[in-house]
Amino acid sequence: MDALPAEGDFSIVVGGPLFQVFRRARLAGDGLQLVRRRIMVIATLAWVPLLVLSAADGKAWGDAVAVPFLRDIDAHARFLIALPLLIVAEIVVHRRMRPIVGQFLTLGLVRDGARKHFDRAIEGAMRLRNSVLAEVILIAIVYIVGILIVWRYYVALGAATWYAAPAGDGRRHLYLAGWWYFLVSLPMFQFLLLRWYFRLFIWARFLWQVSRIDVTYAPMHPDRLGGLGFLSRLGYAFAPLLIAQGTLLAGMLANRIFYEGARLTDFRLEIFVFVAIMVAVVIAPLFVFVEPLSRARRTGLREYSHIAKRHLDEFEAKWLHGGADAGELLVGNPDVSSLTDMSSSFDVVREMRLVPITRDLVLQLVVMTLLPLAPLLLTMISVEELLGQFVRIVF
Repeated sequence: MDALPAEGDFSIVVGGPLFQVFRRARLAGDGLQLVRRRIMVIATLAWVPLLVLSAADGKAWGDAVAVPFLRDIDAHARFLIALPLLIVAEIVVHRRMRPIVGQFLTLGLVRDGARKHFDRAIEGAMRLRNSVLAEVILIAIVYIVGILIVWRYYVALGAATWYAAPAGDGRRHLYLAGWWYFLVSLPMFQFLLLRWYFRLFIWARFLWQVSRIDVTYAPMHPDRLGGLGFLSRLGYAFAPLLIAQGTLLAGMLANRIFYEGARLTDFRLEIFVFVAIMVAVVIAPLFVFVEPLSRARRTGLREYSHIAKRHLDEFEAKWLHGGADAGELLVGNPDVSSLTDMSSSFDVVREMRLVPITRDLVLQLVVMTLLPLAPLLLTMISVEELLGQFVRIVF
C-alpha cells in the first residue's frame, strides 16, 4: 500500500493498484514520470491491434463495410487523442495539487485544535485512492454497465462497421477486431475515464470534510475568497480532462454526422447539457465552502463594522468637533488616509465571494470542453465561408 503523503505532497492521482502496476512495469515513476512511455504503450495496446485485426478481416479500408476502421473518427479520437489526454491530465493535476494541503497549513487556515481532523481527512482520501476494492468495482462497472448497456444501446452505430455487423433484434455479430475492441480497447479507455471520476469524488469528499472543520477564514484577504483563492487556481489543472471529454463527444457526433446523416444542430441540447455537466463536475466540489465562507463574511462584516464605527467616531471627534491640536493640518494628515484604508478594508469584506470560483475559470473550462467540437463546424459551413466571416469580424 502507498504511504501517506507528507504535508504539501497531497495527490489524488499518485496511488492505487493501477499506479503500482505502472511502476513495476517501468511505465511510471514515483511522481508519474515517463508520461510519453505510458502514452505510447497504452495507446498502442488500444489502437494498433484494432488496425491489424480489422485489416486481417478486410475491413480496415475500402467499401467492405459502411464504416471501415481507418474512417471511424470516433475510434481514432478516442484512442489517439482522448486517451493520451487522460494520461497527461494525471501529471498536470498531480503537480498542481501537491501544494494544496501545504497551503491550508502554511496560510494558517487550520487551527491547532482542528489539525487531527484535517489529518484524518487526508488519511481517508489516501485510503480511497489506494483502494483495491474500488478499482475492482470500477472494472465491473465498465464491463457490466459501460460495455453491455451504455455502449451497446446508446453509442454504437447501427450500420455495418469494422468491428461488428447488425444481426437483428439489436444484436451484433462481432468480427475479430470487434472482440479486441469490446474486451480490451473500450474497457481500457472507459476504466481510465471512470477512474478519473472516482478521483474527483475523492477530491470532493476531502474538501467537504475540510469545510466541516474549524478553518480560520480571512475575510480581509485580498483574494476576496477568505484566503481560499488557491483552490480556484487548481481548477485549470483539469483542462486536459475536459478536452478529452470534448474529444470523445466530437468523435461520437462526427460518426453520427458522416454515417447517419445527422446535423450538428441536431445535438444542440446534448452539447449544452454535456458542457454544463462536465464543467460542473470540476467546480461543484468547491461549493462545499458556501456555508463556512458565508458565516465568515457575516462575522467579518459585524466585526469590521464595529471597528469602522469606532474609527469614524474618533475621526469626527477630532476633526469635526474640535479635538484636533491647534495648528494641525488636515491636508496630508495620515488620519484621512487611515479613514480611506478602513473604508477599503470594509469593501473587501463586503465583496467577499462565497465560492472559490472565478468567472474566468468557468469561461475557460467551457471553452476547453467545446474546443474539440470546433472542427465539426466545417460540416455546416465551408472553409472559405468561415475564413470570410473571420476576416469581416477582424477587419
